[in-house]
Amino acid sequence: MSADPTPPDPSIVLDLLAAFRRSKTMFAAVSLGVFDALEAGPKPADALAPTLAANPDALARLLDACVGLGLLRRDPAGYANTPAASAYLTATSPRRLTGYLRFTNEILWKLWGDLESGIREGSPGWKRTFGWEGSIFANLFHTDELRKEFLMGMHGYGVISSPEVVAAFDLSRFRRLVDLGGATGHLAVAACRRYPDLRAVVFDLPGVIPLAREIVSETEVANRIEFTGGDFFTDSLPEADLVALGRILHDWSEEQCLALLQRIYARLPVGGAVLVAEKLIADDRSGPSWAQMQDLNMLLVTEGRERTLGEYTELLKRAGFASVDGQRTDAPVDAILAVKASG
Repeated sequence: MSADPTPPDPSIVLDLLAAFRRSKTMFAAVSLGVFDALEAGPKPADALAPTLAANPDALARLLDACVGLGLLRRDPAGYANTPAASAYLTATSPRRLTGYLRFTNEILWKLWGDLESGIREGSPGWKRTFGWEGSIFANLFHTDELRKEFLMGMHGYGVISSPEVVAAFDLSRFRRLVDLGGATGHLAVAACRRYPDLRAVVFDLPGVIPLAREIVSETEVANRIEFTGGDFFTDSLPEADLVALGRILHDWSEEQCLALLQRIYARLPVGGAVLVAEKLIADDRSGPSWAQMQDLNMLLVTEGRERTLGEYTELLKRAGFASVDGQRTDAPVDAILAVKASG
């Protein structure tokens, strides 16, 4: 009787089996206020428990798990935040990702819990999961608190990504940037920091503008950035020789993307360009995993999708742009530059 063949390495399956536990541990710690409570200094679990209205034994187990994940460290005085936790998981940090973490915990977690239905139906899950009608923006922007949380989550991503996006190409020849759907102004700020002769306009829905003004006002380039409220599908677009679309096109269908790009093309002068910031899927769609996961996320929350550089190139050329170039970055998004040629 022959021996059983050596089985394949099960580590990939075992890792994915436990992956949601690691995510939920971080989400719970943020939701309970663990990292905010420890930002003032190290504390033992029994001292922290009354502050967080938590069971002392259960809290200690959560804190131990956060140490294992590298989010906390042990200190002679108790548990303490790691630098990454202080930077990204505390409510007072300018680099915080807490808004997006809460959005993920409270909204995406539930939508992803019914991924099977999304695959069967090929449509977003707002109605299936929450009984809500309308788009992601209709559902997340209907209260000031939800809107601010979502925008601050996107701000955290933007602070990481935008400096790399504006450095992916030499943009020094442009003089006026309009960032459509510019949210908190992180891309406009990054661009003005890198290019001292550039002026910028943050264009977004009127309800977004007050937060954008507040955040940009705290930067050293605030005097070169203006703000305009409007809907980029219907309202007049500000004059510019460079238009930015950061994490915008992946929200919409091909028809809606084409309509928006055609509006931008018509508004730009000859030699003007559009700078697109999205994570690019490989041409053979084999990766990267981050983009593939985001592609599934778009299925569940929007009408859009993640695309390859070839798909973006085709879309941009259909809108009229002649020259399209893409650059991959180490950030959560990559960069595409498309130029309007003469004739």
